[in-house]
Amino acid sequence: MTTEERRRAFPKVDAHHHIWDLDAHSYPWLQEGPPRQRVYGNSAPLRRNYRIEDYLADVAPFRVEKSVYLQCGWNPADPVGETRYAQAVAEAQPEGFPHGIVAHSDLDAPGVEDELKRHCESPNMRGIRMLLSHHDTPAYQWAPRGDYLTDPAWRRGYEALARQGLSFDAQLYPHQMPELARIAAEVPEVPLVIDHCGMPIERESGGLARWRDGMAALAALPHVHLKISGLGMVDHHWTVESLRPIVNEAVGIFGPDRCMFASNFPVDGLKSSLATLFDAFLEILAPRPLPEQQALFHDNAVRFYRL
Repeated sequence: MTTEERRRAFPKVDAHHHIWDLDAHSYPWLQEGPPRQRVYGNSAPLRRNYRIEDYLADVAPFRVEKSVYLQCGWNPADPVGETRYAQAVAEAQPEGFPHGIVAHSDLDAPGVEDELKRHCESPNMRGIRMLLSHHDTPAYQWAPRGDYLTDPAWRRGYEALARQGLSFDAQLYPHQMPELARIAAEVPEVPLVIDHCGMPIERESGGLARWRDGMAALAALPHVHLKISGLGMVDHHWTVESLRPIVNEAVGIFGPDRCMFASNFPVDGLKSSLATLFDAFLEILAPRPLPEQQALFHDNAVRFYRL
């Protein structure tokens, strides 16, 4: 099958992307202070508008029929405003992009359930992502605290997701996975998806072993899914051959019925074009049966996010 045939062979869902309009809204990490060096690299090139029309131009060659918007550092004083913004974008698009919204709420905050209800006033609302990524290396740091998963207040907020019919997107590092697996086992009512392939940032043998063990603990729970995305953040000079073993191992751990592919654009755009990234994923998957490829690129995301 040629590259063009692979691109058009089946419909796709991009299960994780961002858009932002720096002229109209507040994103402190993109607008305040000097650009920071983060796990994905220097944030300076991201300090530009990336509106829905830019995203749709990037995915145009790939028969992407639906997408999921992920929270991306909107003004923390108004988290529901981000959901309303994404909903308004969807309602202005003839094709309805983005079809699902994963918003932000501080699950440990008093009154979080009322905030979740306000998020749910937007019909495309599907879940919450509160960044958990905590690491001793400053450039890898996202979450201000490393103890959310043992905080009773955070646990109460996590349990509230089930009452609102919401899922949780977990962005975290392998050393945090055992604690998340414990919570997920105790609260199976919350559909859970692990973002960015579990962030396998440490590639020495011990780091990969920790990643494998954490992934296996999470995959043992049938309501936990995996996004294969964000690999440009942990492999800045990736090639098809450097991604292949991680992608194949991840699918092997979770199974082809609980993985979904996603662009993480524009953040992964620091390392490649979206076309280069999706073509790499499609090439890696090419040996698998076509229905399995469609499940990985479309069906699993539709089911998980109720698209």
